[in-house]
Amino acid sequence: MKEYYDRKAAEGSIAEDGWIQGGIDFLLEIDRDGYLRNISDLREGEGSKKQARRFMLPNIGKQASKHSNSGEDANLLWDNAKFVFGLGSKGKLHLTSMIAAIDSWIGSMADDGVQAVRSFLQLGSEDREHFDMALNHPEYGEIMQAGQVKISFYVLGTSYKAVFLSPVVATALERMREAEDPNARQGTCLVTGEQNVVLEATHPVIKGVKGAQSSGAGIVSFNTDAFNSYKKTQSFNAPVSKVTTSRYVKALNSLLDSSSRQSLQVGDASVVFWSEDHSTLETDFSLFFNEPSKGDSDTGTEKVRTAFESLHTGAYVEDDGDTRFYILGLAPNAARLSIRLWQTGTVADITSKIKQYFDDFEIVKPPKEPMFYSVWRIMVNASVQDKSENILPNLAGDFMRSILEGTPYPATLLQAIIRRIRSDTEYRVKPVRAAAIKAYLNRYRRFYPNQTYKEVTKELDKNQTSIGYQLGRLFAVLEKIQEESHPGINATIRERLYGAASATPVTVFANLLRLKNHHLAKLTNKGRVVNFERLLGEVIGRITGFPAHLNLQEQGLFAVGYYHQRQDLFSRKNDDEE
Repeated sequence: MKEYYDRKAAEGSIAEDGWIQGGIDFLLEIDRDGYLRNISDLREGEGSKKQARRFMLPNIGKQASKHSNSGEDANLLWDNAKFVFGLGSKGKLHLTSMIAAIDSWIGSMADDGVQAVRSFLQLGSEDREHFDMALNHPEYGEIMQAGQVKISFYVLGTSYKAVFLSPVVATALERMREAEDPNARQGTCLVTGEQNVVLEATHPVIKGVKGAQSSGAGIVSFNTDAFNSYKKTQSFNAPVSKVTTSRYVKALNSLLDSSSRQSLQVGDASVVFWSEDHSTLETDFSLFFNEPSKGDSDTGTEKVRTAFESLHTGAYVEDDGDTRFYILGLAPNAARLSIRLWQTGTVADITSKIKQYFDDFEIVKPPKEPMFYSVWRIMVNASVQDKSENILPNLAGDFMRSILEGTPYPATLLQAIIRRIRSDTEYRVKPVRAAAIKAYLNRYRRFYPNQTYKEVTKELDKNQTSIGYQLGRLFAVLEKIQEESHPGINATIRERLYGAASATPVTVFANLLRLKNHHLAKLTNKGRVVNFERLLGEVIGRITGFPAHLNLQEQGLFAVGYYHQRQDLFSRKNDDEE
């Protein structure tokens, strides 16, 4: 992560030491005497989706990312409206802190703009009516009083667009970097290996992890005595230099930013990725796992198609196959973050694993079905009520790890899919569920070979040796006979008997085979009857008996056999109509 910062800093696309990327919503335009003359709205976008304009802001310490509860940790020349206008029960402390930051960091360095801001704050501290023009503004007053918007200043008659862009601010931050705290603890940085460097006592927070505190959460954090050892308090338990700490936090926050193309959500984990140098995979990685946006599905699918073709042609390997690639997954854990996923490898290695994942999930499907299944779509179809909030927390991370490591997919995936098929009486075996079962079973048997196992193909395999697969085929044919003999029927055997047929076949199939004669007698198309009887004979000829129970893997094969046969029957009908 620190290396990624170095790379982006060399490009000039990330904040240097002493600065931080942040948003400013409004500029208060004041005169040199500290009186407000106008308010400039910097937000971009429409309606409730307006976003603050991005700037490189002075970072006077960790509180530039998160305020403590003291009320005395203002930022230098910018902050939220609570601090700028002294709002709330700690309003006096907020204003005093804003003024103290200017005195402490700028001090005697003369600058008309900075002094104008100090006068504005001092006048408001002495008489709050000084802020009335802003807080009672007909358009912005209400949002200012809420206290959350970020505010800075423009001083009329000065040459810089915002006061924090004044040269004296850059000089102050440079002086800060050069100054050493005589009381600072020194040691060896665990990241870089540098010795006798100043260590960071408390790390800045990471923002942008879904489910974590909106104000941010820490990766390195020790807040009780139980976490301390050898009398090492705070973050000295995991010593990292101040410089490295600042850089890894900036790099991670930039990757997690809402505008970043190098992040994606996998279950409860926010995943970021980068390479040691520019690579095509760094740009395309999220396309393989993200769901295309609803308004851009065609474009998104085309991008994935192009990227997928690049996997098959080896374009990624030819361009940057030996480049190192890194993937990090962070999950919320109270006020901290846990590392849910950490994977490294070369671009060539990672792309080969992704290609295998796509090959595993290849299956025959209806025309309108997506060409590729995102991780989100797979996880949702294994979750209760097909809702993303019901995705099992560890399943998504384990599944992603198995893709990137090339290991068997988690057993919890098969279990979740089977449970969902049994509970979803309306749809049962969707294409994505059948694909997930096929992928799980084939990859499992690659790692744990079994001479009796025959690999599951992407479409109907009449010679499949699995009893579960053939029973699933038989169930699909019996359901089709019932549908055609009773057009418009409200509930077929799929709704009523699928669960029992797939788990305890002996309790169901004898009765279903007796009923099928009644259903066939109702069909007026005798040619159709002959075709069904021929198909039934072919399937039953591969079944030696009806087991009392099918294990979980055979239940999965039952689902795939049922799905394959349904797709085959659907294709035959279309061919007949043509």
